[in-house]
Amino acid sequence: MEPMPVVDLLHPTPMQRIDVEQAKVAIALAFAGGVSGGLFADALDRAKVGPSTWNPKLFAGDLFLQQFVGRCFRARIDGHEPVVSINHLVKLLAQPPADPAVVHHRRAILAELAGSELLRRELERLYTNICRFRTLLEGVSGVGKGDANRRQLDLLLVFKHIIDNAADGFRTAKSGLRRLAEHGDRIRGGEPFRSLSDLIRYDEQLATMTLKVRVGADGRVRAFEVLTLQEEADNPFQTSPARRWFSKIELFLRGFKLSEGEVMARLIDAVFEGIKDDIPPLIQLMGDLEFYLGALGFKEFAADAGLPVCLPGLVTRDAPRVLNGLFNPLLLAHGMKPVPCDIVTDRHDTTVLVTGPNSGGKTRLLQSIALAQLLAQSGVFIPARSASLTLASGLVVSLIEEAKSDQSEGRLGTELKRIRELFEALPPGAMVILDELCSGTNPSEGEEIFELVIQMLARLGPQALITTHFLVFAARLEREAQIANLRFLQVELGAEQRPTYQFMPGVARTSLAAHAASRLGVTRDQLLSLIDRNTRLALGDAVVSHSEE
Repeated sequence: MEPMPVVDLLHPTPMQRIDVEQAKVAIALAFAGGVSGGLFADALDRAKVGPSTWNPKLFAGDLFLQQFVGRCFRARIDGHEPVVSINHLVKLLAQPPADPAVVHHRRAILAELAGSELLRRELERLYTNICRFRTLLEGVSGVGKGDANRRQLDLLLVFKHIIDNAADGFRTAKSGLRRLAEHGDRIRGGEPFRSLSDLIRYDEQLATMTLKVRVGADGRVRAFEVLTLQEEADNPFQTSPARRWFSKIELFLRGFKLSEGEVMARLIDAVFEGIKDDIPPLIQLMGDLEFYLGALGFKEFAADAGLPVCLPGLVTRDAPRVLNGLFNPLLLAHGMKPVPCDIVTDRHDTTVLVTGPNSGGKTRLLQSIALAQLLAQSGVFIPARSASLTLASGLVVSLIEEAKSDQSEGRLGTELKRIRELFEALPPGAMVILDELCSGTNPSEGEEIFELVIQMLARLGPQALITTHFLVFAARLEREAQIANLRFLQVELGAEQRPTYQFMPGVARTSLAAHAASRLGVTRDQLLSLIDRNTRLALGDAVVSHSEE
């Protein structure tokens, strides 16, 4: 048997990522009229991904990846947002390909789609047709529950539209989109597809009639006359009236009683049998289309807020890291307008200590850089105007966690476990994102552990970004310059010592605790005012209570 055709837009060497045999059984049952149970979504949820060196458990939660996909990475077609398989998209983004060739393959497709309105529309039309096919097949909300033959003929018709769309709509493509045209041509060149086309033509056009209609003054038809009648004699499913009559007599004399509907059902089954192996690849193709439509949707989502995105330049580890106009899409997803910033370091394989006041944007910066790296390695747009990034072997993100009632260790023990887990999971050359390292202990002990961590990190050559409030300690490290490839960024302060949400080289001189305390009402005078107010209220309550007695 010939191998099942694979339609894969995500890899230069096509991969079969869904369980085809299981899909074939489910499709056959659904086509016959059985309950499918959402077979497209189930198959995509179980689909495999290509080889990856990234472990989603080490970063997906801290980056709120599910929320990012659900709110930012949304397909848009003519102002509508179709329901997509979010779990499948999260799985694809959380496990970027290990092979750089796959990244370049995806970037080329996305760049061509972004640069060609015609190809973009053809992709949307192809996806819409597959959605229509899925709706008819799965019988969503009772669709197609009437005439079984009519429903199956409609399914075959939509399948024909899908193949014609693929074959004709992407013939001019230069990227991996070209394989859609090749796939469509392969199917259209086979005898099963020709039989499908003949059956649809037979269903739609048994004959051509010319009528003469007489209409009265009241608008009603008084009479009509058939002027000409021409049957489609070149259709292999077509037979002459005499032949149809004699066939019925012959079957009757042999003891068979077949209605016209039963004959059509047999024809439909025969055609379906010929094309059934070409239907399961549509499930995988649908997931691939959602991946690219989601990336284009993210571009438009950012553009609506006046924020450009880009496909970053991919450079070597010793080249500068450049992120111009970097923004945090998670803020945008929650209705807040991000403030873009520019981040530049002289090379990628460095450990960068980020200092500055609370609410200065440090944690959001870490999230933004991690998301940019994740999206770049998935081969899609990143949240920046322009950028140069290198590929990393993995990603570890550890942001500050809330204390839990059932945790067995105190804050110091929890932080030490966090550090241990980091080094257990960290491969050489990975990106490391740590928020407020060693904040769970006193400064003297914390600084000693902190220095040990960054010394050990240097042995793995990672791309590390770490925030800290140990300002004196960070200033000493900057002054002594004893640790190789250690760099420093600080929150820029503007008028009245307020954070601008920009970052500049160096170590912050103050955490602006006094400014934060004043802003949040925790100065000496503000607290005394609260104490006085509560005291007066308590005395007033006491007086009222005494008078009532």
